Amino acid sequence: MATRRPNGGGTITRRKDGRYQGAAYVTNASGHRVRKYVYGRSYDEVAEKLGALQDKERAGVPVPDRTWKLAEWLDYWLEHIVKPNKEPGTYNKYEAMSRLYLVPSLGKKPLTRLTPAQVRGMLADLRREKPGQAATWAEALRTLRNALNRAMQEEVVGRNVAALVDMPQVTKRKVSPWSATEAIQFLRTARPHRLYAAFVLVLVLGLRRSEVLGLRWQDVDLENGQFTPTMQVQRVNGGLVLKKLKTDSSQAALPLPAFCLEALAGRRYLQELERRAAGEGWRQAADADLIFSERNGGPIEPRGFSRTFDALVTRSKVRRITVRLARHTCGTLLAYLKVHPKVAQAILRHSQISMTLDIYTHVVDEDQRAAAARLADLLNGLGPGR
Repeated sequence: MATRRPNGGGTITRRKDGRYQGAAYVTNASGHRVRKYVYGRSYDEVAEKLGALQDKERAGVPVPDRTWKLAEWLDYWLEHIVKPNKEPGTYNKYEAMSRLYLVPSLGKKPLTRLTPAQVRGMLADLRREKPGQAATWAEALRTLRNALNRAMQEEVVGRNVAALVDMPQVTKRKVSPWSATEAIQFLRTARPHRLYAAFVLVLVLGLRRSEVLGLRWQDVDLENGQFTPTMQVQRVNGGLVLKKLKTDSSQAALPLPAFCLEALAGRRYLQELERRAAGEGWRQAADADLIFSERNGGPIEPRGFSRTFDALVTRSKVRRITVRLARHTCGTLLAYLKVHPKVAQAILRHSQISMTLDIYTHVVDEDQRAAAARLADLLNGLGPGR
């Protein structure tokens, strides 16, 4: 029999199985008035749930208009939120984490009933199945947090249970960028290569791989010794495309030290030879006059660039590091090359000159200073790349 409640407070009845049922009209996410039910073992438990439901109604928070399973929400989130608004690499990462880890473990769970304990259980299963891969567990949890954050924004859930779970501790292996001596040894080995100038820009200017490969001749002012990175090469839907850099700060005009200017002049000469050799097979577009292109003028595959870098690292017999880490050699190498601190400040994009000088004052190894001073002499005379 229904228990009398305050006007607008909903109703509470006792079911035949002894449990209590509460009902009240609320607004769903589609803007419709619907009758919502809550259940409990006692009258007080149901009254508390009903009160919480109506508190949300008074606060203007709608109830979900459907019961999402986590797998359904992840599919919706990836297709309609991530894919149109994020970079392809971000989408691919989230999709892989969802498909490989989140859906198999938690995909059938109702989104509104997902608990922190269930998320911790998923991480515990991953630790047993994939021991020693803390970075993977952390990425899976990070993906779930992002998906549930969006679910909160869409008012599908009231809280992000994944945010209540501690992030797995990831112990990163400490790997240092090259010293100036190592960078010089690598550049000496790379000097005959057709992409030598690209490696110079990575090491001396600290450019990212995608930035170097997206650099166009119209972005470079050789006469005034400066350049403005505006584009990057990325793989999208199986093809290589030029895309604008994400932020305006990444597109500020940067100075080109003399050493870089010499390398770019050599690259221009070599590319003209390649253009002539390709003849009608040259396929570079006028608005995408890439500095670093394939022999037929097309963009270079980023992973292929990394493989070339790795092969030259092996040949030079220097300590193995990645292209991503190699660009962090930039500050030290600028100091060894005795580039003026104000120029280095612009290249490193430091807001304060004190940050740049801090790097410069730590460059005290005279043997390495001498090695850098001989850099141009050691590299000149080897001829343009092949």
